[in-house]
Amino acid sequence: MSLHDDAVAVLTAWTAPTPEEEELRLEFLEHLRTHDDAMLRECVPGHLTATTAVLSHDGSQVLLTLHPKAKRWLPMGGHCEVSDTSLAAVALREAWEESGISGLELLPGPLAVDKHEVWCHPPQCWHLDVEYAAVAPPGATAKISDESLDLRWVPVDQIPEPTDEATRRLAKRGQAALGSRTRPLG
Repeated sequence: MSLHDDAVAVLTAWTAPTPEEEELRLEFLEHLRTHDDAMLRECVPGHLTATTAVLSHDGSQVLLTLHPKAKRWLPMGGHCEVSDTSLAAVALREAWEESGISGLELLPGPLAVDKHEVWCHPPQCWHLDVEYAAVAPPGATAKISDESLDLRWVPVDQIPEPTDEATRRLAKRGQAALGSRTRPLG
């Protein structure tokens, strides 16, 4: 299955938790239907991207990057590459590249979708963002990449400014998804 086909399958099967996200889900599917290159950064007026909220092993904290262009605290994420095989693979790759943390476990998803204007192709371009969460192993240490001004573990309910509501929403949904997993007895 191609990355494009995977995105169609994922978004077709996904149940949006809000009416606004349902509208975006349908918009993303229409964009995929009308743009064969919808997964690639060269696609204008927009392209699909993947974002991942990296949570601590217990779900109490989220790792955020101080994005050099946006100048805001955001989760890890970015563009699809030709070699990517699925949206989930993009989400996991971006989380690893930007956090330096090995052994991340991607939670079932996606958990959210978002659309935001970006700087890829002036004067206007959109990221059609499919959002996931991943869990870091206990004791994980993050390493700042050249894609970040800073990395910081913060409590999920105390995300610092400047940020956006999509970041807060994804962190909380990731925490809820982690908390709802079946835990072993004992």
